[in-house]
Amino acid sequence: MIPVGSVADQVILITGATDGLGKATARELARRGATVLLHGRDQARGDAVLREIRQATENDRLRFYRADFSALTQVRRLAEEVRAGCDRLDLLINNAGVGGTTRRQESRDGYELCFAVNYLAPFLLTGLLLPLLRGSVPARIVNVASAGQAPLDFDDLMLERHYEPLRAYRQSKLAQILYTFELAGRLRAAGEAGVTVNALHPASLMPTKMVFEMFGSPMSPLEEGTEATLRLAISPELDGVTGRYFNRLHEARAHEQAYDPEARRRLWEISEELCQKVP
Repeated sequence: MIPVGSVADQVILITGATDGLGKATARELARRGATVLLHGRDQARGDAVLREIRQATENDRLRFYRADFSALTQVRRLAEEVRAGCDRLDLLINNAGVGGTTRRQESRDGYELCFAVNYLAPFLLTGLLLPLLRGSVPARIVNVASAGQAPLDFDDLMLERHYEPLRAYRQSKLAQILYTFELAGRLRAAGEAGVTVNALHPASLMPTKMVFEMFGSPMSPLEEGTEATLRLAISPELDGVTGRYFNRLHEARAHEQAYDPEARRRLWEISEELCQKVP
């Protein structure tokens, strides 16, 4: 059982909340009384999930926000809508993601699709929502990464020369962890200890749409990943813990590149430049 503090007065945004881990996590947080903001890219599906969770939890403090993370203009719009509709944000769970495709695909902005959706979109969204998180301290950011990690090749970041589906996915997940560590360090340096940011591998191959598409069959129950995510998101025992990577319920060691300050700084600067290219 996860030690849980009260979340009844919290406002929580979960991206990718219409399926799998995001949906299960949203349901559990709604059951605990939080105001839960669910994100997805399909309005009809989002409306259906809202009805389902409301019926299951009797919680009416739920909202759905539609945005396609393959378009950074929609990420900006999502952030604007959240800021306009909320006076606080206690928890941001960056969960939305896509798997590697058989053939290399690009986002609407011309970036490799996995990198754009799994990493660049949450990088931008988190940055735009940081003022709201800062105004709600103590606040947490949870980045749903993976134990599958591949080092970033800064000379071929968009995998234009050497594309492979699993490599694309794993690179995007390691990018999330580099960003997690870098953001935690920058917040600490600025004396902003009230906002924490951590990453986790929730479980291996849960029964989600992405897993079925990429691997055919799952390995771990959804409940395992939900428990790990909830612990990192709301457990009092992790108050003040920041800049860490967890494998399920335990702190773990990420790929070595995540501990390279120069790689983290370089990724941050490239990410800012890529986001600025899109109005």
